[in-house]
Amino acid sequence: MVRRSSTNYLDRLYSTLPYLLPMAGVISVMIYGQKLMLFGFADFLVQQFSPLGYALIPFLYVNKLLSIKIIDFISIRFVAWICVFIFVVRSYKVNHFVRFNAMQALLLDIVITLVEVVTRLLQEILGGFAFFPFVLQIISSVTFLGITAAFIYSVFECIRGKYADKIPVISDVAYSQVR
Repeated sequence: MVRRSSTNYLDRLYSTLPYLLPMAGVISVMIYGQKLMLFGFADFLVQQFSPLGYALIPFLYVNKLLSIKIIDFISIRFVAWICVFIFVVRSYKVNHFVRFNAMQALLLDIVITLVEVVTRLLQEILGGFAFFPFVLQIISSVTFLGITAAFIYSVFECIRGKYADKIPVISDVAYSQVR
């Protein structure tokens, strides 16, 4: 990928922040009494590997903050998503490096939303079959591991000041959107 401009340390920091949206998106929180219960795409893996739950605690708090409803049907997550798209991705005053990484993070968040919709449709169609929990476990685990791998890779590359352009399809679409 062609480098459009140099990156300073502040640009590197700003380019990592939008990746909190997809990482918090694969984790959802439900509170039962005083205990936080982890649900969502990470549920099956956390049940098998409980130390993983401790690593995800910061993202639980980010998700809890993003899930606050402003109006009955609009959450902070939606407002943050729109603001990142309009004021970062579509603003030519922002460094290309930051814009590319913000767009890539938003695309990862869209992938999570599409997978959620597909799993809900599958639950309506195949929910009564005995094999459906196994299918749901596979879809959830693959989604969580894929988004987590993309998050780690992208944040690592952003800290290094390099473009995280090795994510298949997502990187190409992000690059074409921020030319």
